[in-house]
Amino acid sequence: MKVLLINGSPHKEGCTFTALTEIKNQLEKEGVDSEIFWIGNKSVRGCIACLKCGHNNGKCAFDDDPANEIIDKLIESDGVIIGSPVYYAGPNGALCAILDRVFYAASANFKFKPGASIVSCRRGGASASFDRLNKYFTISNMP
Repeated sequence: MKVLLINGSPHKEGCTFTALTEIKNQLEKEGVDSEIFWIGNKSVRGCIACLKCGHNNGKCAFDDDPANEIIDKLIESDGVIIGSPVYYAGPNGALCAILDRVFYAASANFKFKPGASIVSCRRGGASASFDRLNKYFTISNMP
């Protein structure tokens, strides 16, 4: 069994990474292989509804950020955990832009894979951020 942990923070080893590392350690204690994938901190594109992913084997037409790499890793994984810091009562915008494209292009491949999310925040917005990330799973039939 393998679980993909996505670090949606622009800080490679910040608070979100720390939380995901704790989860990774617990998974490994139970014999579950896991990998933390950092989305990076470079510019990303939002979905432009070009529909090319439908003709591109479930891959996004844009291949200059981690969206297609995440699709490949998610297909190979048995489950996913997405982590994000909370900015202005929402998840990191770059993460959401990537996830919109990942799940729009390839969500049929993720059906029935377990998904979970974590958020790291200092003030308010945890519930709204958590809800936004979990919607990717519920819309994609992921328990």
